[in-house]
Amino acid sequence: MAFFKREVSPVERFESTLRDRRAARQKQAERVSAVETVVGEKRAVAERLAVAGATAAKLGRAETRLRAVEERAKALRAELTEFDEQIASTERALADAKAQRERDMLADQIEQMAAAIEQAAPGFGAGAAALVDAVTKSAALVPEATRFSTSVDAVRREVLAAADLVCWQLRSAAVRTRSGNANIAIGATAELEQMPTQEIDRQLIYTLSTLRWREGDEVRRVPAFALVELPNTLLPVALRYQHVEYLNARRVQTLIHIHGSEGSQGEPSPDDPQLIDLDALAAEEESVRANVA
Repeated sequence: MAFFKREVSPVERFESTLRDRRAARQKQAERVSAVETVVGEKRAVAERLAVAGATAAKLGRAETRLRAVEERAKALRAELTEFDEQIASTERALADAKAQRERDMLADQIEQMAAAIEQAAPGFGAGAAALVDAVTKSAALVPEATRFSTSVDAVRREVLAAADLVCWQLRSAAVRTRSGNANIAIGATAELEQMPTQEIDRQLIYTLSTLRWREGDEVRRVPAFALVELPNTLLPVALRYQHVEYLNARRVQTLIHIHGSEGSQGEPSPDDPQLIDLDALAAEEESVRANVA
């Protein structure tokens, strides 16, 4: 029967190498200590001979033996220094391997989150579709039920589009995490967490142009290439003129990868020549329809 060895991880490999080098360094340190003891003894002998007035021949032999052990001690100390450098290098490699292991674990968790969202999204879509069918397939026409069905269908489209976008962003974040990029920032999350205001029905959308519109007494200005909540009343005209795009569009995913989700610049200035006035576009279309009628 064939037995297969478990593949050793980089962390385990570096830990094993570090243990071996530390053990070898300990043995080398013991050899250095032993030879330095011999050096001390040889120096003491040479000193006693010199003090006692020994002959030149005896002093020469003592000096030769002293120099030999000193050279030996010098070589062993150099090898000990080399062991220290190898241990320091291995410790750095071990730290890098542990950091990579942590990044891989975090990336795996992010990918698991994306997979879980993808698995749950069809169930949500089916449930929302069943609610819509309960109204649209009924023979009775009730305005309240129709409005409910329309709202549910809009929420379904928006949630499924947002699910596609966040799964793509999560997988991009996992790739950046594995490569060691610590800036794991999914710019859309902060936007997705902001619920639309109750006063105005809105749609989370991605801008392709610098836009402006009015909400009561407030004038909203948003940059191009940003996630914004656009009033549903302005959404059709913005889509027709291709100033915005749905989140699940393939080009939106590419643009988010290039520009991010918060725009290539801050809030546009009021006199920005590239500002597109959505209110003016909507009014112009309304005027054209009135003239045609």
